[in-house]
Amino acid sequence: TIQAGQDSMVSSNAIYQEGVGELATIEALVRAAGYGEDRIAMDRSVVRGLEYYTGPVLEAELLAEIPNEDGQIVRFGSVGGGGRYDGLVSRFRGEPVPATGFSIGVSRLMTALKNLGKLDASDVIAPVVVLVMDKDTDSLGRYQKMVAELRAAGIRSEMYLGGAGMKAQLKYADRRGCPVAIIQGGDERAKGELQIKDLIEGARMSAEITDNAEWRAARPAQVTVAEGELVAEVRKILAAQAEERARGE
Repeated sequence: TIQAGQDSMVSSNAIYQEGVGELATIEALVRAAGYGEDRIAMDRSVVRGLEYYTGPVLEAELLAEIPNEDGQIVRFGSVGGGGRYDGLVSRFRGEPVPATGFSIGVSRLMTALKNLGKLDASDVIAPVVVLVMDKDTDSLGRYQKMVAELRAAGIRSEMYLGGAGMKAQLKYADRRGCPVAIIQGGDERAKGELQIKDLIEGARMSAEITDNAEWRAARPAQVTVAEGELVAEVRKILAAQAEERARGE
């Protein structure tokens, strides 16, 4: 872990301890999401842009050995990098603005994806979105784990990023064209349950219901299931939506 092997010469430094603490929190979240050290590793030796980075820095490496068009094995190495730079925006706005940025090597990454045969986008739908109802570390870890479970099952998914409330998050999902939203607040978590909302069917049903009280009572296209039924229920909803698209509905 990031806490292990700290240098005694700097371990008493307050700024150093603050940085290690932030990395430990990030490590807890990514481990909760199901990413082991083979996927996301914490490395205190990585240094980037000391003139503007103010927190954790990130490096992304493509470790797969990928054959090129001639069949030769190619190692692509670094395909992205970034980090936290709270002071950069203030140079232009005159006020501190928390910020994290990440850039990718587009040409290198596209070449790798092409060689892997990953660029077919003939039937791409927007991802399932996991809403963020609680923002403590434990809850964020749970939401990350839901996303990881869905992705492991081959279902495109993402966790909402930002500090907006539930209504704004659902509006985001609607604009994004997300087919399904996953909702788990404190009450559902205590029961080991979560709510799954079919956003496509919900939009259709709400368009047919003109009375607000009737709409609230109907709770269109929303079901409550046990946490362990997440993947199965989402697959069921996505399959029904696919059938409707095939029929042209």
